[in-house]
Amino acid sequence: MARTKIPAAEAFELPELNGEMLTANQNVMATIQSSHSEERDLVNQMLGQIQMSRAISKFTDVVSLQKLKNIKETKMYRALSGQKGFDREGNEIADVGTFDGFCRALGTSASKVDEDLKNLDVFGEEALQQLAQIGAGYRDLRKYRRLPEGEQAALIEVAKAGDKDAFLDLAEEIISRHAKEKTELTQRLDEVNADYEAQGEVMAKRSGELDQTKMELEKARKRIQSATPDDVIKDLRSEVVALSFEIESKVMGALREGFTQMAEHASETGQDHREFQADLIRQLETTLATVRSEFHLPASLVNSAPVWMKTEEA
Repeated sequence: MARTKIPAAEAFELPELNGEMLTANQNVMATIQSSHSEERDLVNQMLGQIQMSRAISKFTDVVSLQKLKNIKETKMYRALSGQKGFDREGNEIADVGTFDGFCRALGTSASKVDEDLKNLDVFGEEALQQLAQIGAGYRDLRKYRRLPEGEQAALIEVAKAGDKDAFLDLAEEIISRHAKEKTELTQRLDEVNADYEAQGEVMAKRSGELDQTKMELEKARKRIQSATPDDVIKDLRSEVVALSFEIESKVMGALREGFTQMAEHASETGQDHREFQADLIRQLETTLATVRSEFHLPASLVNSAPVWMKTEEA
């Protein structure tokens, strides 16, 4: 059986390469690799310098802190991404290219470095060195950071003199005063909050009473709307009678008791208070006469018993 003849594939042209562009891309990649390598070498170099500095000095080394601050802000530690390392105890660090891993490679921790950088930001290089020389520890520096700037400056001035005892005395005095002021402010704040709570309770009570009054008024309004004229006037008369009884009880009770005490005082001292008392009675009579005149009420009743005391009006 004869083989089938396979047709030859058509020839196609390869795209022409741009030599200049290819060369430029190769140069860029070489530059990036070189830059990355240089940055990584720089971080490694700084890592070694910081490790050496911290091995020599047990306390904060400001030069090292400045380098650490720059590394953290620029994130240069990422140039070591993917590299493993070991901490001072020989424990493996999975990635030195993180800030935590970088700090562990230095023999410290990220939280410790952050604490150092806070002190550097608050006190500055010179002051931090002076405080370190005077023997101020981390706990002390944390307390000093909370002080106002003026009191911080006073401590630094004493630290410059190098007198540790004078520095400690001043620090204790300032911190004690600051704590006392803080306690007083807290107490005042508690008192203000207590006042607000009391006012809130009063307002809540008043609001409740107001709501209750509104509800009662609404009930009364609906009752009046649905009531007959006889029911309405009966309710109104009951309310007016209650007010009349209240006024009469005030006159015959509290007012009369006051007049009695004034009479006793007049008897003991010989002073005459009757004119003053008469003026009060006259004022009450004038007030009642005004109401009588306004509503054109008769001056006297024909019947002996008041209308509101009759059985049919009850």
